[in-house]
Amino acid sequence: MMLKKTSNTKNFITCKYTKTLKVLDSIFEKIKKELNTKKELSQDNSKIWEEKNQHFVHGFAWVATYIEALRQINKWGINLINKKRLSEFEQLILDISFIEYISQILNGIPMSQTEFIKITDFESINKNDVLLLNQNFNFANISELKKRLVKIATNKDNILTLENTSLDIEFEQIREQFQKFNASNVYNYANKWHLEDKLIPQKIIDELAALGVFGLTIPEKYGGLGLNKLAMCVVSEELSRGYIGVGSLATRTEIASELILNDGTETQKDFWLPTISNGETIPAACFTEPDSGSDLGSITTKAKKDSGKFLLTGNKTWITHGSRSNLLIILARTNPDILLKHRGLSIFLIPKKKGKKDEFFPDKSISGTEIKVLGYRGMKEFELRLENLEVENIGLLGEVENNGFSQLMRTFESARIQTAARSIGVAQSALDLAISYASNRKQFNKSIIHFERVYNKIAMMIVEIVLGRQLTYFAAKNKDLGFRCDLEAGMAKLLCARIAWSCADNSLQIHGGNGYALEYDISRILCDARVLNIFEGSAEIQAQIISNRILGKGPN
Repeated sequence: MMLKKTSNTKNFITCKYTKTLKVLDSIFEKIKKELNTKKELSQDNSKIWEEKNQHFVHGFAWVATYIEALRQINKWGINLINKKRLSEFEQLILDISFIEYISQILNGIPMSQTEFIKITDFESINKNDVLLLNQNFNFANISELKKRLVKIATNKDNILTLENTSLDIEFEQIREQFQKFNASNVYNYANKWHLEDKLIPQKIIDELAALGVFGLTIPEKYGGLGLNKLAMCVVSEELSRGYIGVGSLATRTEIASELILNDGTETQKDFWLPTISNGETIPAACFTEPDSGSDLGSITTKAKKDSGKFLLTGNKTWITHGSRSNLLIILARTNPDILLKHRGLSIFLIPKKKGKKDEFFPDKSISGTEIKVLGYRGMKEFELRLENLEVENIGLLGEVENNGFSQLMRTFESARIQTAARSIGVAQSALDLAISYASNRKQFNKSIIHFERVYNKIAMMIVEIVLGRQLTYFAAKNKDLGFRCDLEAGMAKLLCARIAWSCADNSLQIHGGNGYALEYDISRILCDARVLNIFEGSAEIQAQIISNRILGKGPN
């Protein structure tokens, strides 16, 4: 039976959820204390202990992420109540979020398709903790709530997002602008670009440049728009909703501009930032190597000083937009002592010639091989070979050696926030297709959206997109306030990447056999969604980052 939504009811429910969060915070502290105590009592150093207990350490990161996601969606609900903008639809999202995520916290959070963690796996959690979490929820009523949510969703027309995001109107105006861009330039062409495995047309890049996408967060004095990271999230989300390749065009410009703004000399800022803003300069990030993925300390690309210049030699891989780019941002070892690991690395800003259709890498010191990929096409991936690539000292970021790792780490927060936003865009695209297909596809004399197993899937897609969106906005707002937010960014990236994959997988399932056909957009979206759990730090890396921040690295 549904509660009649009066103002008092809304306040009661919100109060209930606030109390639930207090119980969750108590559980969080118990697990944190348990893990820290076990680590301190162990004969192993911190790193070895964490490796031996990775399932529980990473599981705790997932528990912490779920708690934070619920905290943010509760704040979202309170904000809407205060603005008198909470409708039945948003209330249902709030209800289902807590019921479903509490159920998973109790019975098993999916860390992957085959790995689960529940709070009772931890020794410090007792029956009373479980009872306190259970007491406010009617888990049996969940299907009816989902059915009602989907019914309302299918009756919504001409809206930017299904829910009220609680963002100020200027952000929704930005969202609308890029929805219109997608409608005119992306939606009808994305699958063709994907299937033909071609570069996104230069026309798209030019139009995005004209809209200010590449200089979105660059200060106006350098030719940018000077907007904040929250605006970046909205733009990235909407463009990725059209096609992740288009949504990702600005990812490398965001990394490049933040590196230069944070650590570049004034000369480097004046030279590079205006042309990045207007789309004339297309950067490519060259950090990963064939034998060093997430372990940047093992990088072997050498930068040897020679008569006031540097000569770079080594291999780089997974270089997105590597051929079309005309600026390489390369992480290389300026101190040859490999034992120094991160402390011997530097970042270089190196101009290059743009590739051509018949010649990807015209520069004599750069050669490359294309890496064929399942999805995330439109920019192409490459493995590069650098052979005595000559760089003037002015190309050294900040003209300071052996500071590259710390310079790069400061950009990861923004990159992961943006990736979380891209993930929500992909998830939203999968949801759009699921609702459309399920509403129009008829089986046994009715639309399949009326079948419980279908509307249950769609309901959870809606709910998790809102959870991920609010967690991402939370991270972006913290970044805009100047706070350290590697924890929040890691949580957003961890959860949203999984949401993108879950939404894409469920949407394809709703499409049935048609979803497996290349002509249907959902087959592309499934391929695109899968990479989000890998790049910008895999799910495992994010979980490690989160646990390190919460637990501390401890003595080594």
